[in-house]
Amino acid sequence: MKYTHLPNTDIKVSKICLGSMTWGQQNTEAEGHEQIDYALDRGVNFIDTAEMYSIPARPETQGSTEKVIGSWLKKTGRRDDVVIASKVAGPAEMVSHIRKDLGFHKSAIEDAIDKSLKRLQTDHIDLYQLHWPERNTNFFGKRGYENDKDEPWEDNFKEILENLKYFIDKGKIRHIGLSNETPFGLMRFLEESKNDLPRVVTVQNPYNLLNRKDEIGLTEIYHRENVGLFPYSPLGMGTLSGKHLNGIQENTRLSLFPQYKRYSNQEAVKATKKYKELADKHNLSLTHLSLAFVNQQPFVTSNIIGATNMDQLKENIESIDVVLSEELLDEINEIHNSIPNPAP
Repeated sequence: MKYTHLPNTDIKVSKICLGSMTWGQQNTEAEGHEQIDYALDRGVNFIDTAEMYSIPARPETQGSTEKVIGSWLKKTGRRDDVVIASKVAGPAEMVSHIRKDLGFHKSAIEDAIDKSLKRLQTDHIDLYQLHWPERNTNFFGKRGYENDKDEPWEDNFKEILENLKYFIDKGKIRHIGLSNETPFGLMRFLEESKNDLPRVVTVQNPYNLLNRKDEIGLTEIYHRENVGLFPYSPLGMGTLSGKHLNGIQENTRLSLFPQYKRYSNQEAVKATKKYKELADKHNLSLTHLSLAFVNQQPFVTSNIIGATNMDQLKENIESIDVVLSEELLDEINEIHNSIPNPAP
């Protein structure tokens, strides 16, 4: 395994992070525990979760993933061996069952943190992230920003950081991150943090061969401001394993939950076929080509991989040993330039 640090902290994390959003719905508690045990044996020390998980969001399974992690921590007593990241949900109809007053005001964050800590059976969360912005902006597959002249949101970046500082001072969370965020949002948070407020260390955004949208505006900020990308969906919900190229495979996320079509449009499939041909040419699996590409990006702090079975998990973790040549990276960029960001 390879390691780095959460930017501007002393927290050492593996370059591979274990994603957990299937635990409690697609995966049982026992399977979640098996994945954690295997990942830690392979050197992974970083686990990502959220109060809304498992996915898709449902009232009957909300918080189930954190409970799986919590029961593992209680069973093993290995809290000091893992770095835990979790998230507070922003306002959205799909999570209206979590609490009545969604958002990032102090009482909402307090409710979220305290319940997450109870489910996780720990006294602190190492990296606490805002799952998506409160304001109207482009995330979850929206390519561009569309102004809403009737939007009620008002700039509250300073207030949010003050709220998070309160819980850092209480020792309940250690560092903060963003998710599904834009260059505007990240820079506003960084600007306000200069007023003796917590500084964002990571941004958890989608990043993969079919969605390199962060390179348009965010990666320059990552480099110049020393903020790390914490990428999710590096395999595009499994499409970049190549398993769906001849039709959606049964008993997979895309067959069980057909609403997840983000990486299955015509242009995305066309690009995926080209990347599969490239992987074959270089005697690599498409999974390893896709994950190694993300692993090697200099702005990536830790690559969030997920799996529903142990064979997938083993192959995903082994991607850390794959190094793509400059020649191969150039060929990847040729495909990207011909079909840029087909699944934003």
